[in-house]
Amino acid sequence: MQTKTTIPEAFRITKEIHQKTYLVNGELKEWKGKNTTVISTISSTKEYAHTVLGSIPDMGETEAMEALDAAVNAYNQGQGVWPTMKVKDRIECMEAFVKKMEAKREEVVKLLMWEIGKSMPDSYKEFDRTVEYIYDTIEDYKQLDRNSAKFQKHDGVYAHIRRGPLGVVLCLGPYNYPLNETFALLIPAIIMGNTTVFKPAKHGVLLITPLMEAFQSSFPKGVVNILFGRGRAVAAPIMKTGKVDVLALIGNSKSANALQDQHPKSNRLRLVLGLEAKNPAIILPDADLDLTVNECLAGTLSFNGQRCTALKVVYVHEDIKEEFLKRFSEKVDALKFGNPWDEGVKLTPLPEPGKPAYIKELLDDAKVKGAKVQNKKGGKPSDNFIWPAVLYPVSKDMRVYEEEQFGPIIPVVSFKDIEEPLNDMAESNYGQQVSLFGKDVYTLSPLIDTLANLVCRVNLNSSCQRGPDVYPFTGRKDSAQSTLSVHDALRSFSVRTFVAFKDNELNNETIEQLLEAKVSNFLSTDYIL
Repeated sequence: MQTKTTIPEAFRITKEIHQKTYLVNGELKEWKGKNTTVISTISSTKEYAHTVLGSIPDMGETEAMEALDAAVNAYNQGQGVWPTMKVKDRIECMEAFVKKMEAKREEVVKLLMWEIGKSMPDSYKEFDRTVEYIYDTIEDYKQLDRNSAKFQKHDGVYAHIRRGPLGVVLCLGPYNYPLNETFALLIPAIIMGNTTVFKPAKHGVLLITPLMEAFQSSFPKGVVNILFGRGRAVAAPIMKTGKVDVLALIGNSKSANALQDQHPKSNRLRLVLGLEAKNPAIILPDADLDLTVNECLAGTLSFNGQRCTALKVVYVHEDIKEEFLKRFSEKVDALKFGNPWDEGVKLTPLPEPGKPAYIKELLDDAKVKGAKVQNKKGGKPSDNFIWPAVLYPVSKDMRVYEEEQFGPIIPVVSFKDIEEPLNDMAESNYGQQVSLFGKDVYTLSPLIDTLANLVCRVNLNSSCQRGPDVYPFTGRKDSAQSTLSVHDALRSFSVRTFVAFKDNELNNETIEQLLEAKVSNFLSTDYIL
């Protein structure tokens, strides 16, 4: 295990971070209640021990209601400063925020590594990708506004159509991408004129600390409200009021269902959900094995398999299963394990203390039911990790086949007939993505046509992934609701709304005067450069 002397100076934890404030109604309020200790599974001592990073407030219903009231008042039934503000002014606020955020890059990246064990290159990539996402969102919003700066006419009726905010958004992000995926919800929700209550994930929570002041100083009061604590303690009371217009959550479908059920008028609730998946790889007999092994390695084990887009079951044609298993197992065992800042590291400590034990449960269950570990190091445990296990043969009665493992264990299933994996996918509760490996166009064509109706992204000879962020990110069945991408998220957090008038002298004269007076922020043909 790593010793303290091997931790680079820039990444050492020299001082614990005790988050003592929360953001409500534009004020960073001091917290004087109970706290929850934040630990890292990365050891900073010679003998293994968790590292205490600091603490966060353990909030409850009182603070939840305070934050909700601030968001409701800031929206003010659509009459608030933020929802009625000119688009260019909202953009200026977001530009001010992202500039302040960029200044906190090193602090946030350091906490990403310690809190969730993400490798140094991937931590920097997550931060930079999030900044790029914000700038891309700003540009897309400008174009959306430009496209709306006009009047349409049909059947003697003019219309000035724009997109307007929905109201109050409750935003709950995931621990595996606590910055990028959380902000992929929060940023478009804010910029479209909604007001928000935001609670960071259970891990990757302290990394919000360096950004608190940026949120506080960049937006009008009540637009962004930040709470800390358990979801059931703060999110459930908020939902029970019925005052939330949008539930934006990336996480588990059980959590999403439980929160939806708390809302007294669910027909009024817009859902923007990114949920779990069990993305398969399908390897056809003519697949390029060198490419396939490398893509499956990245797909199954990037960030230790802790991604909703990870490949979580591998279907391989029986004609090539032995060669695939041999090559793949050797590559898995050749991966480097270490702390996030170690050079060339591919596998890092698991952020959830109980995750190695859970992976071992899946492993033991599969072995009892006939699966064998194919790689020599598979299942080897350490204090904060368990070595990725390649399991074959895997059957449907095994937990690892049914459950979304979200960790380093790789179930492999062989097939004779392509209908076998297709039927399994059709029966699955999930429908996010698939990776399809093969060359023959006459085999691939009908498969692509079918798979496109079972999932929302077919990756040809490529591992599953979310990016680039300009492409749609969604899913079928229990995997998602609404679409997230730079372009689509702005639409997910808004509704089309318009002013209409009949073509007559009175109306035409009135509209001309409205446009000339420039007193309406909605009715405008101004072109944002």
